[in-house]
Amino acid sequence: MSQVLIIALVLVVLLGTGLGLVVSRRRGRSGILEPPSPAPVRPARTTLVEPEVPPASEPDAATVDVGTTEPAVESESEPESEAKLEPEPAPEPQPEPEPRVIEKPRFRDRLSKARNALSGYMGAIGGRSKIDAETWDELEEALILADVGVNATQELLTHLRAQVKAQGLSTGEELLTALKAELTVRLTGFDRELHFSDAEGPTVWLFVGVNGVGKTTTIGKLGAREVAAGHRVIMAAGDTFRAAAAEQLGMWADRAGAELVRGNEGGDPSAVIFDGVAAAAARGADLVLGDTAGRLHNKTNLMEELRKVRRVADQGAGTVTEVLLVLDATTGQNGLVQAQQFTDAVELTGVVLTKLDGSAKGGIVIAIHEQLGIPVKAVGLGEGIDDLVPFDAAEFVDALFS
Repeated sequence: MSQVLIIALVLVVLLGTGLGLVVSRRRGRSGILEPPSPAPVRPARTTLVEPEVPPASEPDAATVDVGTTEPAVESESEPESEAKLEPEPAPEPQPEPEPRVIEKPRFRDRLSKARNALSGYMGAIGGRSKIDAETWDELEEALILADVGVNATQELLTHLRAQVKAQGLSTGEELLTALKAELTVRLTGFDRELHFSDAEGPTVWLFVGVNGVGKTTTIGKLGAREVAAGHRVIMAAGDTFRAAAAEQLGMWADRAGAELVRGNEGGDPSAVIFDGVAAAAARGADLVLGDTAGRLHNKTNLMEELRKVRRVADQGAGTVTEVLLVLDATTGQNGLVQAQQFTDAVELTGVVLTKLDGSAKGGIVIAIHEQLGIPVKAVGLGEGIDDLVPFDAAEFVDALFS
């Protein structure tokens, strides 16, 4: 019974609700506006919206369309941008550096000190109208002052007296002309070349002399000259007793473009020379410049040491062609004593006379040739690397007496 009542009550409610809806619809149709129901909220989209693209216009002639794969059509006229991309002209080749020009120093320019020491005598003799006893006395004094030496001076004057008598010379000027001609002849005829060996293996030049005469500097300058001439040079530091001798020679080797072979300080000089020759043979060098100890020439044991160096240098792969005595021109006649001692020890082939530009005793050149018969092969006319030059007899006499 109770269930029937519940069902009836539900039906009544449903009927009432349906009648209310019908009434409300009829009222809307009769002109009564109902407030609109709110619009449902749409969820936000997560897709990207493409921007609106304006209609494509005809592309410009210089513009490339990057939206297509077809290449842009080039215009008939060349684009301005391409004109700026013309290849730059190739740079002009730089001229090769000119080789260093070696200007040989002139004897007349560098022997002013020796010439000035004689200028008073030469002026007085040249101004004489006749050749008398006083003229001969002045000439003798001038030659001795120039360090020609007493013996060489006397022999030279004897020859000039005979020449004056035979040729009938009468004035002082004629006597000076005869003197210069005679000195040039006496200094001519010597072999002044620095020789290379014809045998297989390197050539060896040994340098001897007392300390302080310029042996190391002479080696450096001659080495630079021979390197410039196309030779491969090795310098052997055989002066193992003088402090820093090897270091000094090493600096010259670097400067000249040569190679250096050295030994231990205080070691055997002949061993260093031997090693230098062996190194030259192994490396294909054709010239070895060997420095030697420069102790006092009057020490017997040191002269014996030089003899040993000379023997050992010839026992290896090389050949000794020059043994050069380096003399300081400012020592004058003392240089003759040194030359005689070294000649007895190692058979000198020539003399290198250094510091001739700073000496007033230029006559030492004549004394060396006259008394020892050894040619002066090179002379130092300055401190520069190019100031060691071959000796020229005619140029020397002209620079000394005129």
